[in-house]
Amino acid sequence: MRITDAPWNRRDFLAKVGKGLGLATLASPAVGSLFQDLRAATRRVEHATPWEAARDEDFWFDIQRSFSITRGITNLNNGGVSPSPRLVTEAFVRYIWQQEDVTAYTMWQILEPQSETIRTGLAEEFGCDREEIAITRNVSDGLEAILFGLDLKAGDEILTTTQDYPRMLNTLRQRERRDGVVLKMIPIPTPPKDLAEITAAFERAITPRTRVILICHMINLTGQILPVRDLCRMGRAKGIEVVVDGAHTFAHMDFKQSDLDCDFYGTSLHKWFFAPKGTGFLYVKKEKIPKIWPLMAADVKQDADIRKFEEIGTHPAAPRLAIGEAILFHRGIGAKRKEERLRYLRDYWVNNLKGLPNVRFHTSMDVAQSCGIANVEIVDIDPVAIGSYLMDRHKIFTTPIVHPEFKGIRITPSVYTTLQELDRFCEAMTGIAKKGLPTK
Repeated sequence: MRITDAPWNRRDFLAKVGKGLGLATLASPAVGSLFQDLRAATRRVEHATPWEAARDEDFWFDIQRSFSITRGITNLNNGGVSPSPRLVTEAFVRYIWQQEDVTAYTMWQILEPQSETIRTGLAEEFGCDREEIAITRNVSDGLEAILFGLDLKAGDEILTTTQDYPRMLNTLRQRERRDGVVLKMIPIPTPPKDLAEITAAFERAITPRTRVILICHMINLTGQILPVRDLCRMGRAKGIEVVVDGAHTFAHMDFKQSDLDCDFYGTSLHKWFFAPKGTGFLYVKKEKIPKIWPLMAADVKQDADIRKFEEIGTHPAAPRLAIGEAILFHRGIGAKRKEERLRYLRDYWVNNLKGLPNVRFHTSMDVAQSCGIANVEIVDIDPVAIGSYLMDRHKIFTTPIVHPEFKGIRITPSVYTTLQELDRFCEAMTGIAKKGLPTK
């Protein structure tokens, strides 16, 4: 049964979400109805604290119903890519159909200019100037623009960790082969005793030749949060550019650019923001834009224009515009409510497993060091074999991690994940921890 509520008030809607965002919501009865359902759900928790709302299963049941997903498979790999809610998908489809009508005119004269509204909405969410946001295809698209676009010479050092994302490491290795720069990678504990331990490890590794530091805001392998603000300020004081990979934190945790004090930040929007696949953004501090070469050539007049990082030739308008509905959905839930719910789900399954024999966690439970992602190991049992067993026998999709420094299963529930699904996961893992993997 559809959620009922007072009649939808367009003026209230525009005041809440920002003029011009969610353009399909204004034009499509189906999309508008889905948004009305979301508003009805959120009104019931408006006066609750985020901590209280995170434990209100009636509210999250309504959020779960916002997604048209199969429950035949339990998806605990939302850190890879997440489904979009119906609000976003319906809008996305509407924009696709719209761009097929007199395509060359519609795409460039009607739809493409509307992406400026999306830029404004993303800037509001990140807490920066709209002229500092480039709309990209994913985090790799944005960060490679920075890592390839910085002027470096042979012998210059780039510092990162051994746990950084493989694509970014390949980017740096290519610069190493092509330009003669030196890639330095440092290990960090899994988990560290505190964030200061990570900051100290980076500080010890810096040399007079260090020019760039690449850091994950949250390491995808374990969910470990890095001390971005401290590292950015340390780098700035030493004349080092610090590039932040925010693939797993934007819309996962409640923060703004000022909380990080970063100059470069890239993220994907198809993970925790629930936007269409192949969307992301790149933040570049305004005064840094002219010094970065774009991946694809742009006119000299664009040297100081953030849009130079969007030069990829012909591209679809629909995914970009449907980011507007993703902004609506994110604001509807509330950033802090969402963060608390993801942390609650993590704590729920971790607390069910932490007393079991041979179970080891590679993620700190300290709220300053992690949120919704955690990595768990059952000692002496191959995580790949565990992942295959969970999928084959229980239809639970997870992410086995085999790293030179540790191994385990990465678990990433999302807002549509039910407690019953986590119970089934815990039951299966309990059986493995106590009895081992079945031989048949």
